[in-house]
Amino acid sequence: MKILIAGGAGFIGSTIASACLDGGVVPVVLDNLVTGRREFTEGRPFYQGDIADGDLIDRIFAEHPDIHAVIDCAALILVPESVTNPLGYYRENVSKGIQFVEHVVRNGCTRLIFSSSASIYRADPGDFSVDEDSAIETLSPYARTKAIFETILADVAAAGTVRVISLRYFNPIGADPELRTGLQVRRPSHALGKMIDIHHAGETFAVTGTDWPTRDGSGIRDYVHVWDLADAHLRAVRHFDEVATAEHPSRVINLGTGDGTTVRELLAAFESVIGEPLPTVETGPRPGDAAGAYTRSTLAAELLGWKPQFSLEDGIRDSLRWFAVRDTVIGSAE
Repeated sequence: MKILIAGGAGFIGSTIASACLDGGVVPVVLDNLVTGRREFTEGRPFYQGDIADGDLIDRIFAEHPDIHAVIDCAALILVPESVTNPLGYYRENVSKGIQFVEHVVRNGCTRLIFSSSASIYRADPGDFSVDEDSAIETLSPYARTKAIFETILADVAAAGTVRVISLRYFNPIGADPELRTGLQVRRPSHALGKMIDIHHAGETFAVTGTDWPTRDGSGIRDYVHVWDLADAHLRAVRHFDEVATAEHPSRVINLGTGDGTTVRELLAAFESVIGEPLPTVETGPRPGDAAGAYTRSTLAAELLGWKPQFSLEDGIRDSLRWFAVRDTVIGSAE
């Protein structure tokens, strides 16, 4: 079986590709390498280019006519950046995504797995949990691009053009346990990445937002190991025809641990793993920030037979292990 992974040289896409290889599935990788890494494409068919390049998509399918499904991980993902550059985010995440789907459908592939985001939810004000039926409340241009594109895909699926599984995942941490791939950006924007950078640099970690209506005032997240996410994508491929049917051509599934972890609790777990305190300072929230959410859904277990296997501490340890070898794998240049 072959799977086309758009954005397959990025953090999550490359990890999915590794899981595919380990599971006997051939990942065909498409990536423009704006944020992805060429090093992450070794040992797998790779095409450098844009998802909106119809000629390139045609060539990929001509050279791999047995592609079974497409996983779309290609997107810009930084919330603060989306606030300052909304047009760029709508162009890359929505406009080009539409063109990509058109090119894929034209080549006869009608199975699409979309990497979506839990950032689109309005969390339960009582405990900040959500399920697939929770209300949508997009607080940043990034989140709106994901919600808009999900709506587009649902409409296209309802028309009988494609069948779609949208995987709304929460906050990825960790790395490929074999350290083939990991977070590639030099200055990560998410909490754990910042903690690791700051720990090694001897600097101070900023808790951004301390007045949220959570149990300790800091934002709450659902930290899920990237290898668990990769496993869920592979299961979605294998169970696709059972999940996305003629009766239900568009399905939405949450991918999270079911445990809400505040930033302060993440900090405590990080300090426990490294065995020393991390200096901190409290600041206001960043543009586009939200209190956060975690999943209470069991749909992934019911439809995909998926449950997370890694703990929060596993994710922290694997992130630290990746940081220690990152420059060896991808070099020290930005």
